[in-house]
Amino acid sequence: MSKKQAGQDKEKLNLEMRKLPQVEILLSRHEMETPIRRYSRPLVIQAISRVLSSARADIANGKPAPSQEELVSLVTGDLDLSWPGFGSPVINATGVVLHTNLGRAPLPKAALEAINRLCGEFSVLEYDLKTGKRGRRAQDLEKLFAILTGTEAALVVNNNAAAVLLILVALANGREAVVSRGELVQIGGGFRVPEIMEQSGVKLREVGTTNQTYLADYEKAISENTGLLLKVHRSNFALRGFISEASITDMMKLGRKYQIPVVYDIGSGSFFDTQDYGMEYEPTVPDAVKEGADVICFSGDKLFGASQAGIIVGKKEYIDKMRSHQLLRAIRVDKMATAALEAVVQLYLNKEAKQTVPVWQMMELTAEEIGKRAKTLAATLNSCGITAEVKPGLSMVGGGSLPDQTLGTYVVTVKPGISLEAFSSRMRMGTPPVIGRIEDERFVLDLRTVFTSQEEMLVQKILENAR
Repeated sequence: MSKKQAGQDKEKLNLEMRKLPQVEILLSRHEMETPIRRYSRPLVIQAISRVLSSARADIANGKPAPSQEELVSLVTGDLDLSWPGFGSPVINATGVVLHTNLGRAPLPKAALEAINRLCGEFSVLEYDLKTGKRGRRAQDLEKLFAILTGTEAALVVNNNAAAVLLILVALANGREAVVSRGELVQIGGGFRVPEIMEQSGVKLREVGTTNQTYLADYEKAISENTGLLLKVHRSNFALRGFISEASITDMMKLGRKYQIPVVYDIGSGSFFDTQDYGMEYEPTVPDAVKEGADVICFSGDKLFGASQAGIIVGKKEYIDKMRSHQLLRAIRVDKMATAALEAVVQLYLNKEAKQTVPVWQMMELTAEEIGKRAKTLAATLNSCGITAEVKPGLSMVGGGSLPDQTLGTYVVTVKPGISLEAFSSRMRMGTPPVIGRIEDERFVLDLRTVFTSQEEMLVQKILENAR
């Protein structure tokens, strides 16, 4: 190549490079206003920089400079790819009511209104209006829980694992907690209950076997170093067949005999009988209270249907020990969770929870009711050229509650015009993300967990991504 030709090529390359706008020019375009509001200015600047860098590399390889309109499209695409679902609710079409990875229990309207009302301004989170001095955090919430459960006292922390940790460290630090081997479970994210418990400085005294633990096993393990007897409900797996476990009633007799507190981690926090919904019995908080456990703890964002929290209820003498422990400061509940929990507790107190808490509304839906919605959705898709069928199926409660229990439902199965993997990826990466499941070479949608207000958007996303 001659020097003249090389010079011309270099000039042509420089000319194309000069066509690329500066970051501020792209940032100031009106099309960037929505991305800036959604993602923030720094994230949009990062995306613009990545797109311009890629464009320079393409120009160096002989491609022409893209127009500003093309660059804007590339920037929005980069943001969607880098931050899929950012700031957007998810359409949960899995049929799993308490989907741990999708935020567990959706909050009822009353809880959302309470957060808006109490957290957008100042509140008496930790202030005593009677004395005009600092008060106890979330004291009204704790009074409400004591009234709801009929117990002497209550304490709320940021999650149930923290509740168990506080109970152990406050009541049995440096001593032993007697617990059945069959109840030392692993929870989500690889966290193991025994290892969480050991952080409390309490030695776990395991008794019985995986499937057989008798009251006599607990009694044999009791010594002068025993701090408490612990029962953990197996909320995320089930044992079948040749099994035996001691009841809280029997454990309470043992606890009174040796003057040792009995603690019951009930996990899911149900206040209603799940047998009324066609499932097996799940231990309820009211039943645990009737059985007389000294201390009971459960989650706020499972079957109770509120925000993440660990709720501890029981005898005042034990709750007071926890309340005065220094660990409480590190695991205390925050103001938004407090506002949401107060609102949900009031729904229970007013006998309105079954009708207003989304978790229970979803579980109450009959297969026939879901089937009608499924037929309408399938008909709409078929009329638009997307192959869709309605078939019987099963929903799950999930979220560490009611293991292996299912609810009858009807699902919509979709056969997209592209590969299932590509379709599923597009649905997940869209705004809003749509999460379903793949079964028998079809994309499956269970409307039990899709809000009726989301159905129109669900149809739109299927039509956008199925071809």
